[in-house]
Amino acid sequence: MNSLEEKIKTGVVALVGPPNVGKSTLLNTLLGQKISIVSPKAQTTRNRIMGIINDDAYQVILLDTPGIHQAESPLNKEMVKIALDCLHDVDVIVFMIDVTYPLPERLSNAREVLEKTDKPVILLINKIDTIAKEKLFPILEAYSALFPFQAMLPISALKANGCDRLIAELLKLLPVRPRLYPIDIPTDVTERFIVSELIREKIFTLTHQEVPYSTAVVIDSFKETTEMVVIHATIQLERSSQKGIIIGKQGKMLARIGREARKDMEELLGTKVLLKLWVKVVKDWSRNSRTLKELGF
Repeated sequence: MNSLEEKIKTGVVALVGPPNVGKSTLLNTLLGQKISIVSPKAQTTRNRIMGIINDDAYQVILLDTPGIHQAESPLNKEMVKIALDCLHDVDVIVFMIDVTYPLPERLSNAREVLEKTDKPVILLINKIDTIAKEKLFPILEAYSALFPFQAMLPISALKANGCDRLIAELLKLLPVRPRLYPIDIPTDVTERFIVSELIREKIFTLTHQEVPYSTAVVIDSFKETTEMVVIHATIQLERSSQKGIIIGKQGKMLARIGREARKDMEELLGTKVLLKLWVKVVKDWSRNSRTLKELGF
């Protein structure tokens, strides 16, 4: 029987929650490879990123979404819209917080989002490796009053603790039907998209204040040769004052961004990478609806 015709547990799961609670780390851990960038800074993820977990008995399609937050700028409003739009076409919602996040009384916007859906919702409480076990029960008790969750699971996405339990709970809720994607496809995003995100991740890691949030990365060319992949990319900023920060003294910051991004790219692509970076200013691009559309928002 064709693998796409065989009926197994198959479904789409949205990973949602506040910014910086570990959704991208969880996606990468479950897939066993890095397709979604991570950073200690909030609101790193800007787009919906799909990861596909394939097994003989199931196919779980995970959607990593931007953090749900009170958005003010056009860019942030688009990010929240992307997250909320994902909830309409999924089978299960995984609502993720972490143990350092404020208790439910501070999550009124999340309650409103959850109460509007008719999908089953699992609560994940991440970063349990950072607190004592006796502090976990009051957190679970507080969140149980927020919403009638199908399950409440403490996990550590970074250390993969609790991930098997999550898969088991998801399989209880997913329908039996043919696979939605071929068994050898781990994601629907392109290599061009992933390498642009790797550059943006290094900017988040290495620069400070408003600079990472004012940055977009455009892949100008992506050419494969027999010896290497040659990538030309432009780092787009909003103000001229940010250009010096990205380039750094004698070009050292830009060189470091490129060096660290190239290392991850070579691991992703399995070949040598020649990465060329340019920097340009597009004034207030994150507030310009036309520019946002050109960037895929």
